[in-house]
Amino acid sequence: MNATALELSLVVPVYNERENLAPLVDEIATALAGGGGGGAVRYEIVAVDDGSSDGSLEELKVLKRAHPELHIVSFAANAGQTAAFAAGFKAARGAIVVTLDADLQNDPADIPALVAELRRSGATAVAGYRVNRRDTPWKRVQSRIANGIRNRLNQETIRDTGCSLKAFRTEAVRDLPLFAGMHRFLPTLIKMNGGTVAEVPVRHRPRRYGASKYGMWNRAFRALLDAFVVRWMQRRALRYTVTEELP
Repeated sequence: MNATALELSLVVPVYNERENLAPLVDEIATALAGGGGGGAVRYEIVAVDDGSSDGSLEELKVLKRAHPELHIVSFAANAGQTAAFAAGFKAARGAIVVTLDADLQNDPADIPALVAELRRSGATAVAGYRVNRRDTPWKRVQSRIANGIRNRLNQETIRDTGCSLKAFRTEAVRDLPLFAGMHRFLPTLIKMNGGTVAEVPVRHRPRRYGASKYGMWNRAFRALLDAFVVRWMQRRALRYTVTEELP
């Protein structure tokens, strides 16, 4: 594949999602085949295996035989979702990066809308927000609490910080300072670097296979700790304006 011609890099963290991988690759191919009416999109799928123990890496290698667009990055051990995103950003070769989960709850059919809004608005990033959530009431409550904590502490208005379906200009996201848990704050980090963020509604689907990797600790309690870290970064960020430079 000619890397210079790539338009999109889809960064997908994978942790014990073996049964979801083949349907995901097929759905992505279907979603990008028409390019929103402008022809097929040149893309790659950067699948980052985060130390899976269920055969996900082996399944990715099998899929790659029929899908050369698969670009596999494999971790020696589980390092977490933020690490997987960071490795995917560094490996990405497309001009635009789109992030999504491997569990099929994000709908690949929404990818063209995110990319179109990124181009139309001129924004640095576009964040999806899930409508008609297909989760249990308890899980929705946890997400609502976590989202409120993040937005309150970080003075944000992002509708759905926990939605992984987002689009970024690759050069803007590749060098962001990322630490454990920071994937939830990518729009805020983009803004701290002077970028702009737009939002679009996206679909949400029930999980078909496997189990959720997140509980109350990940969603609410970790959200509080991580939000304090981001708040510290916001307060300590360098702010200055150069009025003149004479070389």
